Amino acid sequence: MAIIVFQHSPVDTIGLLGPALRDRGHRLDFRRLDQLGAAGVPVDFDGVDAVIVLGGPQNVGDASPFLDAEMDYLRGAHARQLAIVGICLGHQLVAAALGGEVGPAAKAEIGFVKVASTPPGQTDTILAGIPWNAPVFQSHAHEVKKAPPDSTVLQSSPDCKVQSFRVGLRTYGFQYHFECDAAAVENHLATPFATNLISTLGLSAADIRARATEHSDVIRRVSDRLCANIGSFMFPGFRKARV
Repeated sequence: MAIIVFQHSPVDTIGLLGPALRDRGHRLDFRRLDQLGAAGVPVDFDGVDAVIVLGGPQNVGDASPFLDAEMDYLRGAHARQLAIVGICLGHQLVAAALGGEVGPAAKAEIGFVKVASTPPGQTDTILAGIPWNAPVFQSHAHEVKKAPPDSTVLQSSPDCKVQSFRVGLRTYGFQYHFECDAAAVENHLATPFATNLISTLGLSAADIRARATEHSDVIRRVSDRLCANIGSFMFPGFRKARV
């Protein structure tokens, strides 16, 4: 059994979440859709435990050779009650696939922004141990404007009301990059997208780095705890890969 990982760029990697899953016996099957196109999307769900959808430079609605096929697969995975985790672009793809609304953000976010847990988020198992107000790394100019029907919004920020959500028991979306360590943040900040966004918002990469240093302990604690919670609680233990 495996966890399918949809990757959309060389920068948007699984980061800290990968070791957290492997250490708990999960096998990861990576699909670089930016290289493989729609052919990288599995044709069925045989041997699939879960799906992780990473970030990327694409946007919902782009004329892409794989986004529609990817969203079709996410709908099928959700209907089969497989675990799903979407991050940044993945968060938006999951929302759109399940009937939510995605579009350009009223105000883009980049750098370390505090997200606040909603009352349901304060008692959600996957967010257990996460501070109710915590700085997390953001890099996005699109957002989930309306969460999918029957979903629960778990976290928000002043400029992005749907920072994380849950649909059913095991489908989650996270707008922020909890998977990023310091090196991954640097990789994101070096992209043309981030450089342009920083300039447009009147920010500086130096200020973002300074905030990362200032809040390094809580940032890493949030990332480690969220990765551990996902690895421990989202996937059925009896299906883990045998070592």
